[in-house]
Amino acid sequence: MMSQNFLSTLTGSFAQPAMENPTGVVMEAAFKHHQLNWRYINCEVAPASLKEAAAGAKAMQWRGFNCSIPHKINIIEHLDGLGQSAKIIGAVNTVINNNGKLIGENTDGRGFVESIKDTIDPADKHIVLFGAGGAARAVAVELALAGAKQLTIVNRSIEKAQGLCDLIEQHTSAAASPVAWENTYSIPSTTHLVINATSIGLYPDVDATLDIDTTSITSNMVVADGIFNPPQTQLIQSANANGCKTVPGIGMLVQQGAIAFEYWTGIKPNIEVMEKALREALEIAE
Repeated sequence: MMSQNFLSTLTGSFAQPAMENPTGVVMEAAFKHHQLNWRYINCEVAPASLKEAAAGAKAMQWRGFNCSIPHKINIIEHLDGLGQSAKIIGAVNTVINNNGKLIGENTDGRGFVESIKDTIDPADKHIVLFGAGGAARAVAVELALAGAKQLTIVNRSIEKAQGLCDLIEQHTSAAASPVAWENTYSIPSTTHLVINATSIGLYPDVDATLDIDTTSITSNMVVADGIFNPPQTQLIQSANANGCKTVPGIGMLVQQGAIAFEYWTGIKPNIEVMEKALREALEIAE
């Protein structure tokens, strides 16, 4: 009788909410394409259960998992170590089970930079970034490492914005300044790239909008949104209406997923397969 292996290698995601996250579709398509008996499980994990979820993944010998909102910073205390980028950024979105040791990495920023490079080179650019949480920290640091000249961090908490600016200036050559997001924000005319790294507009609150003066978004700017569901957020729609080049969040999701896939499997995945699966899942036309 032919020997068969019915034990799949497991990966997944911890988030709350989790139902809007299509990463599993992307990963499963890549596993199938590369003929791997692997599975990706999307899990709803409350903050109070994060420690147990991480321990469970280790106990069940998961190869790794992603962390999304609201776990990217709090997961760190439940890990055995951090990669270099995660140490600088102070946030983790990808965990690798390395022989029973959970090691945190961050692919958000690298994935974002990869997603925009065909539209704009961040080197020497003035950038306005909304948010100062886990994803924002990753994106800001990677943009600074890619040569951005000036980052303006706009956030409700000026303390968090200042902390991110300090991090950027400590570890990179970019300049960074915080702005307290207390009123409708008008984007400076010298801005080259505008980025939403908050959860504003994320499904199911698809009608939520950033408190900004949309008339200050001019056609010479590139506008990017880290949100992938819906693919056409209110910000992206407003920017398109103003004649801007735009970068929806789908590209960031695919690119950061590809980096995580390679961390777990050691294989560089087929990006086209992953993006096709995501577009089909979200019913996005080519």
